[in-house]
Amino acid sequence: MIGPITAGLSFPVAKSVVTGGTLYSPAGVFHYRKFTGFGTLGVTGAALTADLLTIAGGGGGGGSSFTGPIGGGGGGGGLAYQSSQSISMANHSVTIGGGGAGSGTTNGTNGSNSSVGAFTAGVGGGGGACASSAAIGKAGSNGGSGGGGFAWNNSATGAGGTPTSGQGTAGGSISGQSTSRASGGGGGAGVAGANSTTSAIGTAGGAGLDTYSSWATATSSGVSGFYAGGGGGLTEIAPGSGEAGGSGGGGAGSWSATGTAGTANSGGGGGGAGSTGGAGGSGIFIVRYLKTAVA
Repeated sequence: MIGPITAGLSFPVAKSVVTGGTLYSPAGVFHYRKFTGFGTLGVTGAALTADLLTIAGGGGGGGSSFTGPIGGGGGGGGLAYQSSQSISMANHSVTIGGGGAGSGTTNGTNGSNSSVGAFTAGVGGGGGACASSAAIGKAGSNGGSGGGGFAWNNSATGAGGTPTSGQGTAGGSISGQSTSRASGGGGGAGVAGANSTTSAIGTAGGAGLDTYSSWATATSSGVSGFYAGGGGGLTEIAPGSGEAGGSGGGGAGSWSATGTAGTANSGGGGGGAGSTGGAGGSGIFIVRYLKTAVA
């Protein structure tokens, strides 16, 4: 009796079934799923190989609740890209970091981290500096990208906050202010907040990254293809003005009003202010995988 013959037969390869977030299927080879709030990335059927883009909440801008000091811009949220990751069959919790609150009495609050399962988290952007008296320099907070510093007095230096390695850039540092004052812009994911040694001249927020503009287009996210711009600082030259926020959702500074908030789900930092700094923008998570990988 002849036994079973298997030569030449082929068996179907198990494919993944993916759930969670909002699905986008543009022309081309990739599916995208976008998360703008807490959720679950579910994978069944087979492990999934995918690329991950995780952006944390931006830092809040600094400000002042009394006459004199002014606040620095908040740093953009940390941007973490991970390619060709193997995502196991399981429900993976997705956390989207909120933007940090702007402040009028202390440095702006750092943004919150964004994460998915055990993969590398995006670190929240650093808050912009907020000094408590004259003749002082105050550093921006460290974070995904650093917050901008503040200085008022020739001997004072307000250092920009330090970024998280691989996720962002430093905030702008301020020095050489004589009897004037100025504040720096927060760092963006692509460009640091500029430094200033010129009396009464502050700096703009650093630009975010447009490396993932195709992701932004596919999922209707980001700002003109950029993510995670820094918030703008302030210039004292009369009548006082706010500097621009960085491309990618960074909020502009405001001399006489609340700083502009970072754009939601962009990871943009909030603008610095002479009153209350702007809030940072919330983060986002996007997963990209081949259409042929799923059932």
